[in-house]
Amino acid sequence: MLTERHPVTPMKYCSQCGDPVRVSIPDGDNLPRYVCSSCDTIHYQNPRMVVGCVPEWQGQVLLCRRAIEPRHGYWTLPAGYLENGETTVEGAARETLEEANARVEIDDLYTMINLPHINQVYLLFRARLLDDRFSPGEESLETQLFAEHEIPWQELAFPTVGFTLEHYFSDLRRGHFEVRLKDMIFRRNNRK
Repeated sequence: MLTERHPVTPMKYCSQCGDPVRVSIPDGDNLPRYVCSSCDTIHYQNPRMVVGCVPEWQGQVLLCRRAIEPRHGYWTLPAGYLENGETTVEGAARETLEEANARVEIDDLYTMINLPHINQVYLLFRARLLDDRFSPGEESLETQLFAEHEIPWQELAFPTVGFTLEHYFSDLRRGHFEVRLKDMIFRRNNRK
């Protein structure tokens, strides 16, 4: 970790030339970075983008039971890391197809949740299932549509999912959706 505020993945060698890296503050910067001792390449480490959606079908939401860690066996919205070369909307649709074999039409951005303690930003979109055909992908044990009263609230994999679903059903009842922005900051063994 370079600083308490800016944790990064430890790095020993430069991905450009293979020589050792050192930690220093590059000229014109104000944060410590890994810098190659030979070729002076600066290795920036930035938050990972997690993209996904709230797939809706006739007032119900499609959830996936995770077949992978972390949180194996818990329910989640279809989501995963954004790949290079794709837009956030493309990534959300791809993740839904991969995790639930479901085709969706993406609507608007619904929640943007910052998780600085693990260097992630979640972007979850509202989406409509194009049909009622879905099945577990490789990363899912099962997939299922849930009405609000059927959601397994105590078995949700992540706080981001609970936050998104609570607001989604509240907005659905109101008939008006708005973009939700949230910072979720968890300290070691203490939830905030």
